Amino acid sequence: MSPARAMIFAAGRGERMRPLTDQIPKPLLKVGGKHLIEWHLEQLSAIGIVEVVINISHLASQFPQTLGDGSRWNLKIHYLDEGPMALETGGGMLNALPLLGSDPFVLVNGDVWSDFKLSELPAEIRGDAHLVLVDKPAYAAHGDFALDVDGQVQSAGSNLLTYAGIGIYRSTIFETWRMACSDAPGLHETPPRFPIAPLLRRAMREGKVSGQHHHGRWVDVGTPERLHALDAELKRP
Repeated sequence: MSPARAMIFAAGRGERMRPLTDQIPKPLLKVGGKHLIEWHLEQLSAIGIVEVVINISHLASQFPQTLGDGSRWNLKIHYLDEGPMALETGGGMLNALPLLGSDPFVLVNGDVWSDFKLSELPAEIRGDAHLVLVDKPAYAAHGDFALDVDGQVQSAGSNLLTYAGIGIYRSTIFETWRMACSDAPGLHETPPRFPIAPLLRRAMREGKVSGQHHHGRWVDVGTPERLHALDAELKRP
């Protein structure tokens, strides 16, 4: 059964996007006439997602003011305000699990843009996660993970790809999360603050992360220059 819920990471400060993000959260910046996050909400609705959890922190009040309750996309949006300091990817997802439930859910980073169709994600996954990977962009010093011939994602390899910030996750990836993230400075805060990468790498070692290679367009909209270039590209007739 295809996932019915999704999460969008939208709590980041967007330091590299300043001064634009001094006034507007990065996922609410516009490209091609739409807020970045709108591109994701439209796609999530199109594949049958009914509930979306959006974690927020920086300029948090702008999200419900701009997006409302999600009804314009036939979605129900839950906003999770993490306070003045974001919980990072792992902490943010763990904090959202009570709303996401035990079934697999779609995860999308709110500050990326891609022509990848979420309908191409698998309806079911066997392990803890399924990741969309893309060719390493020119502005990335190194890749993230490798994809083997069997469709399994490995933490190392000769041809590293970049994680697109798009995938499907299960709550089981958080089993023994304290051990996997034992060196995270915010581990013992309430709620805990830690990255998801150590959990993914542990699951990869156990053969529990599958993936697919998207060969199309993908942009980490991390700087004003990339934002303006993408905006111009999307507005071309």
